[in-house]
Amino acid sequence: MKLTGMKNRRTVLAVLYDGVLGLNVTGPLEVFARAAELASPPGAYGLRTAALDGRPVASSMGLAMTPTHDLAACNPPHTLLVPGGPGQSCVPSRMVERVAELAAGAERVVSICTGTLLLAEAGLLDGRRATTHWASAEELARKFPAVTVLPDPLFVRDGNVYSSGGVTAGIDLALSLVEEDLGSDVALRVARDLLVFLRRPGDQGQFADGPTAANAERHPVRKLQQWIIDHPAEDLSVDALAGRVALSPRQFARVFRDTAGVTAGKYVDSVRLNAARRRLESTDDSLDDVAHASGYGSSEVLRRAFLRLLAITPGEYRRRFRTVARGHAPRMALPPT
Repeated sequence: MKLTGMKNRRTVLAVLYDGVLGLNVTGPLEVFARAAELASPPGAYGLRTAALDGRPVASSMGLAMTPTHDLAACNPPHTLLVPGGPGQSCVPSRMVERVAELAAGAERVVSICTGTLLLAEAGLLDGRRATTHWASAEELARKFPAVTVLPDPLFVRDGNVYSSGGVTAGIDLALSLVEEDLGSDVALRVARDLLVFLRRPGDQGQFADGPTAANAERHPVRKLQQWIIDHPAEDLSVDALAGRVALSPRQFARVFRDTAGVTAGKYVDSVRLNAARRRLESTDDSLDDVAHASGYGSSEVLRRAFLRLLAITPGEYRRRFRTVARGHAPRMALPPT
């Protein structure tokens, strides 16, 4: 089947393969589908999915996804959407080649999460800037040195190639593309309809949950990691932490780095940031109180940490992510940043 459509209709073609992360497909496509319904006149987007030989695929959670098209028979779409998932590393070479062929004729190419690695494998990111899920940024940089990897932003545009972080970042990017195509009013209506935020700017930091290091295998360090999580406001200097495990500061720094995979300082930064985020999301505490409880000491130190690590102020973070459980309605739209 060939991709056809009425005048001014933008076709969005999502590539499917075994092991694709279902939400990386359905999240962005739902944004475009709602935009097609809400735009005037309706039908601004035509949605397609395609797999090799047009066969059903099994998503990463085992759910069968039946494509509408055979990837080999598709014409280049307006927007080529390449989602990520654990199966991305196992796609056959002919799919990689087909993605490169379709991308050459597409108006824009969009990757979601680790779909960026598939684009890189197809040679579409050489000499470009790109992002991916924060946990895969190091792999992307290692395997594809010709790509300038930006691990922090939610999404990145370089020419007609767009890349994004994880699931929610893919939705953010899709909303941004709708705004680019149809204007802010339509994008705002879509955001309200889907109960999501408009808009998180692309250069906002990815919100990785929890400490960045996996729990270390060596028992004393593992216990110390948990103690740090439980006591973010304590003295967490290297000297103080070393004393808790009866090591010299130099020995402690080496052992912690070797067993936890990051330095103690970075681990503490991650713990304190996460503690502050949770309080901002779930309490009405003042910024000074949040800062003291999470180990920052003052609201100004807290503000500098958020700007450095997340590219957003604590106050703006609270406005965007305050939990509904405490009776605060989520803001469906945010002023331009």
